[in-house]
This record gives sequence, C-alpha cells and structure tokens, in this order.
Amino acid sequence: MTAAGRDGEVPGTGDAFLDLLYGEAPLTEFDGVITRASAAGASEDRLAELRRQHAVAVRLRELIARQRVREAELTALYETARDLTAIRELDTILAAIVRRARQLLNADMTYLSLNDEAEGASYMKVTDGALTQEFRSLRLPLGTGLLGLVAQTGAPYFTEDYQADERFVHRGYIDEAVAGEHIRAILGVPLVVDGRVIGALLAVHRTVRRFPSAEVQLLTSFAAHAAVALENARLFADLDEANRTLTAHTTAIESAARAHDLLTDVLLGGGSVGEVADVLAGVLDGEVAVYDPDGELVGGTPAPGPWRSAVEESVASGRTARAGAVWVAAAVAGAEHLGTLVLHGRGTELREVEHRTLERGAVVTALVLLFARSVAEAEERLGGELLADLVDGAADPLLLRERLRRHGVALGDRPLVVAAASAGPDGRAALHRGAVRIARAERGLAAEHAGAVVLLAPGADAVDVGRRLRDAVEAADAGSGRVTVGVAVADGELPPAYADARRCLDVLLTLGRQGDVSDQAGLGVARLLLGTSGPDELAAFVDRTLGPVLAWDERRGTALRATLDAWFATGCQVRSTAERLHVHPNTVVQRLDRVGELLGPAWREPGRSLDLQLALRMVQLQAVR
Repeated sequence: MTAAGRDGEVPGTGDAFLDLLYGEAPLTEFDGVITRASAAGASEDRLAELRRQHAVAVRLRELIARQRVREAELTALYETARDLTAIRELDTILAAIVRRARQLLNADMTYLSLNDEAEGASYMKVTDGALTQEFRSLRLPLGTGLLGLVAQTGAPYFTEDYQADERFVHRGYIDEAVAGEHIRAILGVPLVVDGRVIGALLAVHRTVRRFPSAEVQLLTSFAAHAAVALENARLFADLDEANRTLTAHTTAIESAARAHDLLTDVLLGGGSVGEVADVLAGVLDGEVAVYDPDGELVGGTPAPGPWRSAVEESVASGRTARAGAVWVAAAVAGAEHLGTLVLHGRGTELREVEHRTLERGAVVTALVLLFARSVAEAEERLGGELLADLVDGAADPLLLRERLRRHGVALGDRPLVVAAASAGPDGRAALHRGAVRIARAERGLAAEHAGAVVLLAPGADAVDVGRRLRDAVEAADAGSGRVTVGVAVADGELPPAYADARRCLDVLLTLGRQGDVSDQAGLGVARLLLGTSGPDELAAFVDRTLGPVLAWDERRGTALRATLDAWFATGCQVRSTAERLHVHPNTVVQRLDRVGELLGPAWREPGRSLDLQLALRMVQLQAVR
C-alpha cells in the first residue's frame, strides 16, 4: 500500500480547508492542499471533491475578509463618536478626527486643514501618516491644488492621480511636497459650520485608485459630524475664556452636550431613528417626528402643518428651516437626502444652540439610516447566497447549518415549505418585503433567486403558507399586482422541493392563472405537460386540438364543449351523458355528430381522444382564476 492509502486517498485532507480557514492561512496554502493530494496519488474523484471544497473555502475566505473590513469601518466610526463625546480640548479633538478618518477609509495618510480667511489660504493643522516635515507645514492659497479648491468651494473633490490631473491649479512647491509624500489618489471633503467652510478633511492613497461613491458619502458624513464637534470644542474654549459669564447660554450648551452624548449612545448602541427622535424631544422640550424622503413617518410623533414646504430649503442649506410653528432639519449624506426631522409642539422660539442640537440630530439620523442600509444590504446579499446554496444543493451541509445558525434561521427538522412567487416587475419589491417579513417571523429565509422570490418557512400545509404570502403582500401593498405562488413541501432534501415549487409557478403563469396558489396536486397532469412550455405553446395545442369546437360554441352559443366534457366523464355513454346534461339522448347524438363534422371522423380514436381530453382539461384549468 502506498503513502496515499487505498484508492489514492490522502489521509487528513477532509478537514484541511476548515483548518486553514480557522488559522487565517494565506491563499497559497489553500492551493497547496490540492497540490499535495495530487502529488500523493489521490484519485481523480478525490481531486475533484477537493477542488470543489477549495472553491467553497475560497469564497468563505473572501466573505470573511469583506466582513472584517466592514467591521473595521464601523469600529472606527464608533470610536470616533466616542472620542468626540469625551474630548473638549481643540488640538486633541483635531488629532482624533484625522486619526479616525484614516482608519475609516484605510488610507495611507489623512490630514485636516483650517482656513485663514485673512490670508486667503488653508494651512495644515493636523496630519496622520505624513512622511515629510515640508508637507506638515504646507500652506495652500485658496483655490490652489485639490485641498485649496475644496476649502474654497465647499464641495468634495477627488482625483485618481493628482500629479496627472489638470483640473487643479498646480504650484511647483505644492507638487514637490506632494511628490515627496508619493501621493497619487486624493479625496477631499469640506468642514462646514453655519454654511461657512472652515477647512477640509482629506484622505490620501499612495497608489492610483478610484474613490467609490460610498467612500465619498461616508467621509462627507464624517466631516459634517466632525465639523459640528469642532465648532462645539471651539465654543467650549470661548466659554472658558469668558469665564462662563452667560449662565443661560451655558445651560443651553450643557443641554447640547447632553444631547450629543445621548445621540452618540444611540449611535454606538445601534439604535433606531425613533430613539433619536425621543432624545431630541427630551432635550428640546417638544415633539420630534422623523420622515423618509417620501414623507412617510418612520419614527417619533406625527407633525401637524405644512412642514414639507421647508424640506427643500433645509436640504439646500444644511441648516434648520422654519415652517410656521415647526422646525425642519434634513438628514443628508453627501448629496443624498435620507430623511427629515420635524420639531413641533414648542411654546418658545429655538435658540441658536438648539438649532445646532436639532442639526446634530439630523447628522446622527443620517448615520443611523446609513448603518441600517448597510446592514440590510449585507443581510440581503448573504441571505440570497445562503438560500441559493440551500436550494441548489451545492454547499457542504455542515457549513450550511453553521451559516443558517449565524443568520438566525431555525429550519431544523421541522416540516418545511418552499414557495416560489412572482408578482411582475411592478410588484417584485413589495413581494420581496412580504416574504422577508414572514421569514423573520417564522425564523425562515427569503430572497430573490433565478427571477422569483423564494420563501423557506416551517409548515406542513404548503398551500396555506403560499396563500398567507400572497394575501400579506396584496394587503400591505395594493399596487403590488396579483401575486402567483407555486409551493411544495420539502421531504428531506430542499432542491427537489424547490424544483417542484418553481414548476408549479411556471405552470400557473403558463395557464394565465395570475394570483393563484397551487402545489402539484392542484395542477394534476398539467404540471407534467406544461413544465417547460409557455402560454403560446399551450394556446397552440388547444387551438389545434379543440379550436373548431370552441369557435362553433362561441359563434352559435351551443354547448359542444360541455357535451364532450360530460361524454368523456361518463365513459363515453350517450344515455349517462344525456342524464348529466339534462337533455334527450338524441340531442347528445346530434351534438357528437356535429363534433365529428368539425374535428373529422377519427376524433373518437384513442390517440385523438386523449388529446381532446387533455385540451379540455387545459381549458378548464384556464377558467379557474
């Protein structure tokens, strides 16, 4: 016996990829498993299995890596919010802003500049990751270079390769400082307070690269949050110098700081926009409502009055806007309007610092909504991949069980229903939302897969689950259209049940039975005949087989089709047919003779007779709507 063992098997390779995943091994070691197995004489079947395991392991490794990057970004932002809450000293808070911004974007260097309006320049205040003293002491005239342009215009800019980018005004000493740092790609966003640009926050890479819109939006939101915190720190410094002579103003500042702390706690705790509204209502002595961009209430207490007229002004200015007895603050990330805060129910005017508090609440609301969107997108992507692996049967069962556990899905040994649903292009989003709601309530799983919305949910009555899905979607969204659902109960393996559910859905759509729910039993022989056919093929078959009879009935108002149905149902007995139709036997004979004239004398032969019965059944099924 060779070192490879019997049939070329290699001992110990079954768990090799799991061990490498747990050990965070480099990609070359994953490739080495197959190389070593081949060298040891493993069989072709074994090598094929190892290659499949290798592909799954590499996908998992990439997924874990992406998740860690996302966790690192969230950690950086959370730590920044905590630092901004605790730090009051100006230089320390600036250093925290730059350090966290670098961590947030995983940049080679970050730096923050402040504007000197008297000199008309923007100067480096804090850098993190700089290599040269020349760069740390750089001053740029407003409008010069990317930093000077951002500081002057108050708009974000980025470049994939600064030295080769002719959009910016280049100066020799600036380009030399940039070259000394080996800077290539730059992203800059403004620090804006009260509509005034006070500086810029920039992230740098020493390689040529693009900046995705998500990075621009995140850094812009971070800069807005940092600008408010920077102004707050300056305000504290001014108050310290003035010995806190204005008691009322001091009280307002402390209230704003308390609001900032509470809002930060909501952010760090993964809170909702409703919690943000509760915090603001408490510190601003009023009621706060949070609306989505379409004007739907998503948190807080509904606001009265025509507040919508002030939304556009707040979005454009970045400040609160007045609308009668209410104040409006838009939650904006970059150029995207994510939501609107409406403060109402106050008996007094808002002081300036309270305006700032409401605006800070809008910034936190934007961050909460961005985080929720990111989590939802990640859950949808991972849930879709998990469902695809389940119904396609391509993944390792042990890994699938672990992924189900981590996703919060408890399928277990319970009877499981597979539902494949369609609502047309206009209703797909509503259908997906409805399936996700049911999946969460039942600890099941729902996602779009291969052009349909697929729901896996516990239950023994597949048709009942399908009807609950259809009714829930149509009740929640009247514009979703008619929801059609094919269902099956999984008996052991999921892939066969999924295939049955999809076949039922296809047959229902082929028959034109939109809005129906059915399993295989409800379709009978139609599922076998129409599983791969469409409506055109079905219409052609019915017309070819039964068309003259149907046309005769339609023109003359006769009942030849009904007579054929009864005749076949009674075993081709004239008297029994007459009794079923409540007509004289001679009438039946006359009608059957007419059928013969229309279809030809061979219509009673077994082959033609079977085609006729199938066509009649298809017509009956199409009538069930």
